[in-house]
Amino acid sequence: MYQIMIMNTKERIVATASKLFYEQGYNSTGVNQIIKEAEVAKATLYQYFPSKDDLLIEYLRVTALSTNEALLKVIAKKNTPKEKVYALFDFSVEFSKQTAFQGCNFLNVAAEIPKDNKKVKSLIKKQKDYVRSLFAEILKPIGKEDIADELYILFDGGIVASKIYGELWPIKTTRRIVEKLL
Repeated sequence: MYQIMIMNTKERIVATASKLFYEQGYNSTGVNQIIKEAEVAKATLYQYFPSKDDLLIEYLRVTALSTNEALLKVIAKKNTPKEKVYALFDFSVEFSKQTAFQGCNFLNVAAEIPKDNKKVKSLIKKQKDYVRSLFAEILKPIGKEDIADELYILFDGGIVASKIYGELWPIKTTRRIVEKLL
């Protein structure tokens, strides 16, 4: 039996913008393209999102929720702290295998927005702090929470390098480094 996913108008706008922001970049995605692909009227889009920046904020919020959920789901399947850390890096490998892989949603936006956009920068930092704290929480039972920042840097760095090279070796390399650290 097939499950049909029905989205309301706001969800359709966010889903369309999310896809376009991720695949094309925030600055390269115009409001008119979002309107056309979401099949909504301009007034409807602005009813939900008075500005493109408001839509970006919702994209980051929704993406953070789904990313956090995915990360927690991955580690829940593992028993030991080491297995959980390795699973996060393995998750990055799987994420990077996606045909539309464009790197980290949050880092991509961070590279495009002006430095003075404090609200968006704050959302991105909040997401990155979540990942850092996740590493620390995982490692606390074995007394290695002090290397959480190093693991976080390797985690994000592997994703960035994988985007640049269009290959998996950067993430696989960072995982091998993590194995040596743990």
